[in-house]
Amino acid sequence: MESADLQGIVAFVQVVEAGSFTGAGERMHVTKSAVGKTIAQLEQRLGVRLLNRTTRNLSPTSEGVSYYEACVRALAEIEAAHSLIALRRQVPSGRLRVDVPLAFGRRCVAPVLFDLSRLFPDLTVEISFNDRRVDLIEEGIDLAIRMGDLNDSLSLAARRIYAQRSAICAAPAYLENHGRPRSIEDLAAHSVIGYGRDGVVRPWTVRHGDGHLGKFVPKARLVLGHGEPMLDAALAGCGIAFLPTWLAADCLKSGELEMVLSDCLVENVAVHAIWPVTRNLAPKIRVVVDALVERFSSPPWDAA
Repeated sequence: MESADLQGIVAFVQVVEAGSFTGAGERMHVTKSAVGKTIAQLEQRLGVRLLNRTTRNLSPTSEGVSYYEACVRALAEIEAAHSLIALRRQVPSGRLRVDVPLAFGRRCVAPVLFDLSRLFPDLTVEISFNDRRVDLIEEGIDLAIRMGDLNDSLSLAARRIYAQRSAICAAPAYLENHGRPRSIEDLAAHSVIGYGRDGVVRPWTVRHGDGHLGKFVPKARLVLGHGEPMLDAALAGCGIAFLPTWLAADCLKSGELEMVLSDCLVENVAVHAIWPVTRNLAPKIRVVVDALVERFSSPPWDAA
């Protein structure tokens, strides 16, 4: 699009909204004749009459009405793009309230927020840690990290930042004493450490012998409602656990834990950043989301 086309579009929209060349000229700080000349050139380029002109009245033609509606939408998109660029140039500042899961938040999200707090001294970060699904709008939370399915209202925006990978693990001493399971069915003869709350044990996403993924609900002898005690229990030889790599990677590398049934990790939980919907994303939220996406694109705990 040439600059003359854009100038003609702006002039045309102003004429329709003002109802006259004079009114449009006053809005654009140009003369009535300059507006009329610009509209005439636009009509010539388009090959269609956009305005009906009489000595007493000026109104858009049917083609002019359609063109006006399209121009308004286009100009709104351009204005939104300008606003987005302006926002991206702003330095993150002010108070940012972030809610994160307990273990994952402390181990994986908080270090990113610590880095950002050092980079942006005008940014005040408040972090709450819990596994309760907070109501962002009701509780005044700017940004939350949500693990698992999203079922929030349309008033929230979301961006997927990570896919959690997990494996079935046990301590070498446990496997030496109780044997190594060869199939999912063999787990019935083993002590299993499960994650659960309110009497409900969360199922595992497991890879069966033919390679397909399926859900398995373990009959757990030890049920814990927090990931870090599950790791502690597995290290203590209490049984077999299904643990995410962000929690168990160091112990797997050191040999304190071993993967059983399969040496393949499975993606079992999606992790999203969520925030209240706004027309333009505030710099303080954008910088955190971008940093999390970058950090989680190749996290150290998932390295081979």
